[in-house]
Amino acid sequence: MREPTPKVVHYTQVPAQTYGDEAPGVTIRWLIDEEHDGAPVYALRLIEVAPGGHTPRHTHPFEHENFVVEGQGRVLIDTQWYPLREGDVVFVPGGVEHTYENTGETPFKILCGIPVSRLR
Repeated sequence: MREPTPKVVHYTQVPAQTYGDEAPGVTIRWLIDEEHDGAPVYALRLIEVAPGGHTPRHTHPFEHENFVVEGQGRVLIDTQWYPLREGDVVFVPGGVEHTYENTGETPFKILCGIPVSRLR
């Protein structure tokens, strides 16, 4: 594990990675994580979904804590869809299927926190 180091940058300085074919129009920026920053407990990501795009429908054993920064969309949690807009918060428990979709005409940006232990 890397030694923790302070970090102060604009989010655009963190490279955006694409998900690929399973998530059209989606990029992810690992804003704070164990690999680059030595964050031992928590990773913070920015998910950006282009108009018409969506994240993969998936499940995993760890939870998500989300905050909608910009745009509008919806989230599927288990079998229920919830509309989302700027300022909304979402908690997705571990083991629950979920996906996010952009339902607007501008980028849909979500901060997503996950436990670093899921990376081990």
